[in-house]
Amino acid sequence: MLTLEEKKTIVAEMAVVASTALSAIAAEYRGLQAADMARLRVDARKTGVYLRVVKNTLARRAVEGTGFSCMQSALVGPLVLAFSKEDPAAGARLIRDFAKGNDKLVVKVIAMSGKLMAPSDLESLAKMPTRDQAISLLMAVMKAPVEKLARTLAAVRDQKQSAAG
Repeated sequence: MLTLEEKKTIVAEMAVVASTALSAIAAEYRGLQAADMARLRVDARKTGVYLRVVKNTLARRAVEGTGFSCMQSALVGPLVLAFSKEDPAAGARLIRDFAKGNDKLVVKVIAMSGKLMAPSDLESLAKMPTRDQAISLLMAVMKAPVEKLARTLAAVRDQKQSAAG
């Protein structure tokens, strides 16, 4: 049994995480073995995902006033909460990959940018590029016209040189 002070500490810690997280997923873990949950926690730490099993009343208080307050009414049953802190899709990838090998983990609610998403949107969210991948794609798109311009200028130069010579 948690003391009032322990509950306040948990709510405060989660509120800080929720106020800066990019996305959140609540998944039911009923029937999950302790060893499986431990493996999920290890994987979460490696990927920058804040993972927490907490009473729903405390979770509802923690997300109040954040972009995840839209999740409050859906927080029922035994849930594990995954907050993506750096990459919005990290939690989705973590939960998706873990659920592939363990059907006891069932996504109940997803939230991102203050909006609820359907559990079926997990795959779409998981496929979003990481920040580094997105920057790389952007740079490739920006670089292509510059390279084309450089080739065009080189061709014009070569054409002028051959005409002059």
